[in-house]
Amino acid sequence: MNLSAGVTAFLVFCAVVFGTFAIVLTWEVLRDWMRRREVARRLRPMLGTSDGTQDLQSHDLIRQFEATESFLSALTDSLPGVDRTRRLLIEARSAWSVESFFLLSVGLGFGLGAATLVLTGVMPASVIAAAIGVAIPYFMVLRQRDGRVSRFEEEFPESIDLLTRAIRAGHPLSSGMRMVAEEGPPTVAEEFRKSFEEQRFGLPFQDALLGMVDRTNLVDVRIFAIAVLIQREVGGNLAEILENLADTIRGRFYIRRQLRVYTAQGRLSGYALAALPVVVGLLFFLIQPEHIGLLFTTTIGWFMVGVAVVLQVLGVLWIRSIINIEI
Repeated sequence: MNLSAGVTAFLVFCAVVFGTFAIVLTWEVLRDWMRRREVARRLRPMLGTSDGTQDLQSHDLIRQFEATESFLSALTDSLPGVDRTRRLLIEARSAWSVESFFLLSVGLGFGLGAATLVLTGVMPASVIAAAIGVAIPYFMVLRQRDGRVSRFEEEFPESIDLLTRAIRAGHPLSSGMRMVAEEGPPTVAEEFRKSFEEQRFGLPFQDALLGMVDRTNLVDVRIFAIAVLIQREVGGNLAEILENLADTIRGRFYIRRQLRVYTAQGRLSGYALAALPVVVGLLFFLIQPEHIGLLFTTTIGWFMVGVAVVLQVLGVLWIRSIINIEI
């Protein structure tokens, strides 16, 4: 009976999750195709190859799709935390749109909650599982963002050195940014490439530089932008300014690495303390399932589980605040 329930729960989870993935991928592919079709429709009259009937049909199809997209955008904009999620997706350079991200979160949450309900038959447990499923995409994107930020911070001083050498060689700042975009480390080169292209297509230099600050949301990039903009206003040796800035960023990066070494024991203790109740609970469930089952079948048991979860979260946040030292 338990084996059949487990198989059923697994099949329910796979059906919901894979169905959600299929819907999201279909939506993303269809949106990209529609946008390409719209661009081609607008360029066709300029090239003198316009087909009136086909162009009208394509235009109507795109308008219908845009109406659906605007409805989903309005729906997601009404959800709490959508602005933070949108910024997180931009900082992580995720290919998912906000609509696809929320759809994927709902699908994973519903699939994990339904599978838990089929497996255990306990509604509070399925609610907790659904909440975990909803949070999985967020933490995946957050991890992707943190990895990209870490690579950017490590590569940024080298890119500033490349820009400094270009300026010392007599190149203007825009040409130096192009050199960084073409020859610099890949993560930083992507941001410089966007700023350079924005400037080349008519955006003021200040706006292009501030756009890079908004996309990265890093203190080092903000300091770099302020230094460059102030130098353009009051003058000075930009190469020397950038050289000193690169040394300062390297010093901050070195100090952060040292702090991670000094706080490694605290982080390890936090991970151990966070995992200990879960591991002990699973071991008790395997050894004496009828005893641990009282926590999920009685009112006082659920109250104790709720209090334990709240205290566990507070403890993790407390330890994290202690070892998270900002410089």
